[in-house]
Amino acid sequence: MFILEWLEMAVAWVLVAFHTILSPIFGAESGWSWVLSIVGLVVVIRILLIPLFVKQIKAQRNMQLIQPRIKEIQKKYAGDREKQSAEMMKIYRETGTNPLASCLPIILQAPIFFALFRVLQYGIAMEEGIGALTPELATQAHDASIFGVPIYATFANADETPYPMNTRILCVLLIITMSLTTFFTQRQLIVKNTAPDNPMVKQQKMLMYIFPLIFAVGGFNFPIGVLIYWTTTNLWSMGQQFYVIRNNPQPGTPAHKALEERKQAKTAAKEAKANGLPSPDSPEALAAAAAAAEITSNKGTTVQNRQQPKRQPKSKRQPSKQQPSKQQSQKQQPKKSSGESNNG
Repeated sequence: MFILEWLEMAVAWVLVAFHTILSPIFGAESGWSWVLSIVGLVVVIRILLIPLFVKQIKAQRNMQLIQPRIKEIQKKYAGDREKQSAEMMKIYRETGTNPLASCLPIILQAPIFFALFRVLQYGIAMEEGIGALTPELATQAHDASIFGVPIYATFANADETPYPMNTRILCVLLIITMSLTTFFTQRQLIVKNTAPDNPMVKQQKMLMYIFPLIFAVGGFNFPIGVLIYWTTTNLWSMGQQFYVIRNNPQPGTPAHKALEERKQAKTAAKEAKANGLPSPDSPEALAAAAAAAEITSNKGTTVQNRQQPKRQPKSKRQPSKQQPSKQQSQKQQPKKSSGESNNG
């Protein structure tokens, strides 16, 4: 409880600091000043978590590299769970791999998530204030709103807000956005930066569907501010993850293959430039390739469209055996004698 109270005071201080900066721009009583203060809180937390994110990437990479050894141990000690676990722990120590490191950013964000929940639910909704968030500022935040919806409102208590329908609509939109960003963040990791033979794929795919479902169900009790916080942190994760996967992917993954192809294309472009040739990606080279493809296509079309000689019927190729030709008929007729000719 002491740690949670300390986190609540830290969260309240960051919110007040950003609110002080944004008040001259949007107004001290504007809901946007408080909403953007929550976005600023996300930015501060995610910057502080960058070292842990780096450890997470290294842990995922090491887990991918040691998978062949893990499979050998599982096969070798299939009937001895204790020996299997001991050998796997030995490999983890040798390689400096921590299987839990991949979950650290999410695990450490959970207390901050609940601290923000309490600041919104008790410090602002009840106008009690917490730490730097004095009762006066808490009252000001309580009365602030976006689209007529206060930042402490939830879907469950929408009837207690000035505009219940606005509250429900905004909550549903944020819940859908939060769930979708959670899904696509996990999918991006599985599809692009996970090897097909990784045994963790099945578990990751299960989490890809379970986490969004949990957030979708639980989101009906989350305040607007918490929904904004989690949606923002998901968007941050997607962008950060995209950059890392593109520039430093794990070996044996589709992202790693795409990186190697880009490197080869870049090398080919440098060699072409050094030799005075157009780059493979230049408009001239692309136009030449398109022209060559069109010529090849036209040749194929010409060959296909060329008429083949028609096969003649059998009756026209040779005379019929039943009907002799005219010359043969004349030869077969008997010649008339001179006497028969005269009598006639």
